[in-house]
Amino acid sequence: METLDTLLAIAADLTATLSAKDRYQRLLASLEHVIPYDAAALMRLERDLLIPMAARGLSADAMGRQYALNDHPRLGIICKADRPVRFSSEAHLPDPFDGLLLKDPSALAHIHACLGCPLRVNDQLIGVLTADALDPAAFDHLDTRLLGAVGALAGAHMQTSRLIDALEHSAERQGQIATDLMHDMHLRQGSQILGGSAVMEHLRREIDLVGQSDFTVLVLGETGVGKELVVRAIHKASQRREAPLLYLNCAALPETLAESELFGHVKGAFTGASRDRAGKFELADGGTLFLDEIGELHLSVQAKLLRAIQAGEIQRIGSEQNIHVDVRLLAATNRSLEREMELGRFRADLFHRLNVYPISVPPLRDRREDIPLLAGFFCERTQRRLGLGPVRISPDAIDLLCRYAWPGNVRELENVISRAVLKASFAMPREEQILVGPVHLGSDFPLPDTSGAAIPEDTDPVFPATLSLREAVKDFQRRMIRQALSKNEGNWAGAARRLGMQRSNLHHLAMRLGLR
Repeated sequence: METLDTLLAIAADLTATLSAKDRYQRLLASLEHVIPYDAAALMRLERDLLIPMAARGLSADAMGRQYALNDHPRLGIICKADRPVRFSSEAHLPDPFDGLLLKDPSALAHIHACLGCPLRVNDQLIGVLTADALDPAAFDHLDTRLLGAVGALAGAHMQTSRLIDALEHSAERQGQIATDLMHDMHLRQGSQILGGSAVMEHLRREIDLVGQSDFTVLVLGETGVGKELVVRAIHKASQRREAPLLYLNCAALPETLAESELFGHVKGAFTGASRDRAGKFELADGGTLFLDEIGELHLSVQAKLLRAIQAGEIQRIGSEQNIHVDVRLLAATNRSLEREMELGRFRADLFHRLNVYPISVPPLRDRREDIPLLAGFFCERTQRRLGLGPVRISPDAIDLLCRYAWPGNVRELENVISRAVLKASFAMPREEQILVGPVHLGSDFPLPDTSGAAIPEDTDPVFPATLSLREAVKDFQRRMIRQALSKNEGNWAGAARRLGMQRSNLHHLAMRLGLR
């Protein structure tokens, strides 16, 4: 009776008004009553990759990975099957979730029971449902017909969610970008924004909202937070997604070349102009132009950019002919443009033209709950680049990553994970599972120093001769912070004033130095 009730509940959810995320989670929760799993995952098929949509009983970084069928033979077998597959506990094929079960304290022990259901709609494979258990006999008693019914209902759930998602985001689902330029850029860089934190959900809603308009967008954020990723997502969500998205880094342009890069020139306009050349505005006509590091653009060029935005017309250097262009402008900067205006380095009228719809990309320290997922994603990417076997991150390493301040944000996290995987893989057999631990993360992740030694007031600090300059600077910073705290009886606000810092910046520095 419990089995029948579970299947009826799953079927009822098909007609319920639920988001795709809630629909998947309720499906997995219901299946736990009839399939005694320790972990289960629902994954969508995209070409030769399986993308996790929802999971229960798996570590957070499992959701940041993509599972290539060629790399995971069990998943390949499930996809080729026309019915549910149960793997023998004696099977020697690696399980894609080895080391990722929350009930697996060793992080490396092999899963003992595994089953999978191919999810098909009208004979077309759209995904898979997997279940794993540490008990080798956990799935022995399950009826094959029950598993078939579960697979059919799970496939219907996934198809329903896909159709609803297509209706809600029809502007994004019209097809792939048509031009070779956009196809190439997506192959090289992608446009997936990872993270399930509240601030990232808010960011996605902002992108969906402004993407459908033709507004100029100013993307703000610290270095390394992923501003360019947000720009590509806005373009992908826009009505111009099949037209080019052209990129120009304003910080890399000498003043003498900036105007030509933006507006083009005619032959003979200046020394070296041997032929007519179109600028980025002309090339982006009908599409989108992304001006990165807009705060670095020279004042002399800012005035001409303002005219192009206002009038929708440009002139090539050396030409008197006006050229009408239809371009959506997206800009990004890590500078405070308000401060730049105060200093006379950025035009106020241009700022207000760009600031039609500002979007702030949160720093990584404000969405620490996303770090395990991002770490898993970068582990999988590095694994592919290096041609390694399975890569896992120990809980202690994840904990250190989550406590770090990340001044370089997501870009720094990717670099740290790439280096850590490379170190952990040293001298390991090619197919062996690799475990990334705290020792592989590097010197930016020290254990807290509790010595509490203060710097004498009027003496120069003495450092061991073995310290590098970077380590000596960090040691000096720790001493200064401890001394300031001591002078202010442990009050962080007072310590910040003594050090001439903002309190938030002091907290971030202390976390990076392992003092908090």
